[in-house]
Amino acid sequence: MTRSGQEYLQSLRDGRETWLDGERVDDVTEHPAFRNTAASLAHLYDLAHDSAHTPVLTRDGVHRAFLVPRSYEDLVARRRAHKVWAEAGFGFLGRTPDCMAAAAAGFAAVPGVLAGGAYDGSGPALALHRRLADGDLYAAFTLTNPPADPDGEDPVVRVVAEKDGGIVVRGAKMIGTAAVFADEVVVGTIEPLAPHDTERAVCFSLPVGTPGLRLLSRTSYEGRARSVFDHPLSSRFDENDALLVCDDVFVPWERVLTYRDVDATFAMWWRTPAFLNLVHQAATRFWTKLEFLTGVAVLLTRANGTHDLPPVTQAIGRLLGRVAQAKAFVLAAEASYEPVDGGRGGVAPGKDISFAQRIMAGELYPQAVQEIKLLAGGGIVQLPASGQDLLHPDLGPLLRKYVRSPGTSAEERVKLLKLAWDALGSEFAGRHEQYERFYHGAPHVYLMQQAWEGDAEACEALARSCLDGYDLTTGASR
Repeated sequence: MTRSGQEYLQSLRDGRETWLDGERVDDVTEHPAFRNTAASLAHLYDLAHDSAHTPVLTRDGVHRAFLVPRSYEDLVARRRAHKVWAEAGFGFLGRTPDCMAAAAAGFAAVPGVLAGGAYDGSGPALALHRRLADGDLYAAFTLTNPPADPDGEDPVVRVVAEKDGGIVVRGAKMIGTAAVFADEVVVGTIEPLAPHDTERAVCFSLPVGTPGLRLLSRTSYEGRARSVFDHPLSSRFDENDALLVCDDVFVPWERVLTYRDVDATFAMWWRTPAFLNLVHQAATRFWTKLEFLTGVAVLLTRANGTHDLPPVTQAIGRLLGRVAQAKAFVLAAEASYEPVDGGRGGVAPGKDISFAQRIMAGELYPQAVQEIKLLAGGGIVQLPASGQDLLHPDLGPLLRKYVRSPGTSAEERVKLLKLAWDALGSEFAGRHEQYERFYHGAPHVYLMQQAWEGDAEACEALARSCLDGYDLTTGASR
């Protein structure tokens, strides 16, 4: 059954070891660097648990992201659930609980993929899916390896011992997005490994409060925010990124998904629908984020009195076209759905379109941000340091006189410009631009993968059919 927001927050008080600015955080639900974002995530749980959105977000008491889709209609229903949560965070909460939930459903669709070699991870994969779905748990994941020093100790999470009942792992993984807010964290590798790299070829899922597991948080933009008025996005939707460190952590066998198996550790993401499901959630969120940013652009141009100028109207038209483009990728991936394991594993979004969405999103987001910055003009860099200035007996009258624009009061204008700056120019915004560029990995990786997976032969055959349709003797010279 689904959890309430309060039940979710209570689950985070599990003794987890989270570090920020050299200090251990006792309770992420109360700490000023994390509490507002934790509350925003709790709101998502409340939407699913008991709200007008519950029928869209759940089926038979389970969030739709946990369900293995069996038809096109199931994919559409899952996307509608993704959309509700994406809109609740205006697209700025990327790794919400439905993200890894959908990936776990991908493992459950084809558990036999994890049964290769000497170790059979199909049972733990099914158990992971059941545990997350039945408990309505929030799982994060961290799959990026830190750079290795050839002359030093291997820094990557790896198996260092085998004991009765499980294994011992040591090392680190980078960019644990939202891990500080999760119940469990899936630790693995999504990139191909060398055949001899068996110690690194391991994937497991552990409660974040497991002894020996540490999360070293990056700078908290929420912690630096003055108020919701001054930083409306970063104060509430900073999902954080953390370095995960395993200090000889014991992992029970029932939580080990792959073990010393290079092929299975790679295949669990790419030969099940897990990655395609991740893209489905991410693409829906990305579409929502572009809708929000385009809405900000429209509000800015209306407040600036430039909305009806032909160049501005054209720029808005271009942004709306980008929104439609992002939406089209989601709908096309659903419409081009593919059977999984001959239909025994249900269906998954179309691979070709899903992989292409990664290219579009990484290239489009920085362009959209740049276009909206141009529409915003210089006003976003000349703002009161704090909304409290509007309430100051001496400064307030000055701001109300000189910061307003026709039809827009000073308070409304400052509020809008602060929202725009937080979305476009703040450190939080800079993180999001880099985040979207590399959300699905580095371009040299996903572009190569598109070349391998795309149907280049069909394109070549069509061009060849044209060439083969004529020669020097065909037709008359002109």
